[in-house]
Amino acid sequence: MDSRPSVVEFELELNLVLSPERSVPVPARLSYGSHDPYAVHITFHLDTGTPVTWVFSRELLVEGTFRPCGQGDVRIWPTRSGRQSVLCLALTSPGGDALLEAPLPAVAAWLERAHRLVPPGGELNVLDLDGSLAELLA
Repeated sequence: MDSRPSVVEFELELNLVLSPERSVPVPARLSYGSHDPYAVHITFHLDTGTPVTWVFSRELLVEGTFRPCGQGDVRIWPTRSGRQSVLCLALTSPGGDALLEAPLPAVAAWLERAHRLVPPGGELNVLDLDGSLAELLA
């Protein structure tokens, strides 16, 4: 039996950018699991008491650590905020828009852990396509 964890998570604090001069901290959790190998989940713990989760491509997050990418609801790019390297996440929903900044080194280290769990290109190897198809046809 494989003793490796099937999920890698990381708690971090993002900054919700309200204006060029003002931001507020937002606790969040990054989560990646072999049960959904193409996606990353980011859960924001807001003052409302109800966490908000966004799901998007792991590949998009990886690319965003190097260059601007994405379109539509999720756009990601690396930049600097003062002396810090940050990862900007621009999220758009019917409820509004948000610009968040995450510490780039911490996100990159978490992505390395996710890649050890399921190497890029190995996503199909961890999916149980036969079992899922049998479940759908039952």
